[in-house]
Amino acid sequence: MDQRGFFDVEDRLSRLSDLGDQLEGFSRAVDLEQFRPDLERALAYSDGRKGGRPPIDPVLMFKVLVIQTINTLSDERMEYLINDRLSFMRFLGLGLSDRVPDAKTIWLFRERLTKVGAIATLFERFDAMLRGAGYIAMSGQILDASLVAAPRQRNTSAEKAAIKAGRIPEHWKDKPAKLCHKDRDARWTLKFTKAKPRDDGSMPTMDLAIPAFGYKNHISINRRFRLIRCWKATDASAHGGAHLREGLLDRSNTGSDVWADTAYRPRANERFMERYGFVSRVHHKKPPHRDMPPRTRRSNARKSVIRSRVEHVFADQKSRMGLFVRTDGIKRAETKIGLANLVYNIRRFLYLERINAT
Repeated sequence: MDQRGFFDVEDRLSRLSDLGDQLEGFSRAVDLEQFRPDLERALAYSDGRKGGRPPIDPVLMFKVLVIQTINTLSDERMEYLINDRLSFMRFLGLGLSDRVPDAKTIWLFRERLTKVGAIATLFERFDAMLRGAGYIAMSGQILDASLVAAPRQRNTSAEKAAIKAGRIPEHWKDKPAKLCHKDRDARWTLKFTKAKPRDDGSMPTMDLAIPAFGYKNHISINRRFRLIRCWKATDASAHGGAHLREGLLDRSNTGSDVWADTAYRPRANERFMERYGFVSRVHHKKPPHRDMPPRTRRSNARKSVIRSRVEHVFADQKSRMGLFVRTDGIKRAETKIGLANLVYNIRRFLYLERINAT
């Protein structure tokens, strides 16, 4: 076989660029070095005076998490694909002979970020960059929450009762291997969806209620650019409307209008928005046992045209990024969901920049 040389690799990378390497677009549009101060402060690595193997560059490791989030990869699969794909190696700045982080190193890096809650800081850092680039929060905001599935737990009724009470089941305490694989923070909820027509063409009178297990991603996007400005991760049973008053509203938005579905309609929310100068565009609920008045129905329809834009964010995260929480515990779920929100904003920023350039 012919021996491969340096220029063969360069030719292959050039071909990848011609085909549209998304990661190369990331490198050109976003300077990930801006995250270095926050990463170094969060990780608090030693200065190396005591010796030992030096840690892998934190920005490189953060890039690994970005790739992992975009492609929904496990740590083991991530290690393999870094060694296998030239596009991944180019994005990470690695040569064929450079040290590649293994699965354990990737897990430990993400764990250290989780323990100090660094993802929220990194999200705010990029949001500041967006504002500096001219993508300020404007034209009002849209709120919603989406279920993020997690592996279902097979627990007995007694175990479920203990977990809900905030206790660890007695027979789990002497089984640390089993305990570390049990997610005690995720919860069950019912997801209501529109029923499909029957075989005869008629529609069922009630929507379908599908059990779901996992967490919720609560977000607020600005209407103009559809960028996520505020977010919060909770268990799946948390009511979406209850978190409107807990930091989910972006007070820096130049517009005062707030769009949301009927879950955000409680009087406490309406009073809160009125007190802080927000204008409620929240959907009205259907009166019990009565048809909705035509005027209210038309008002809700006009609001839906704008409110539905938030569904595009969730669709992107679930269909393209395959958002799924495989870890256990709310802290790790926050890291997973926060990374998905940050990566969505990066991808959205690339799209907006490309549109503005044409």
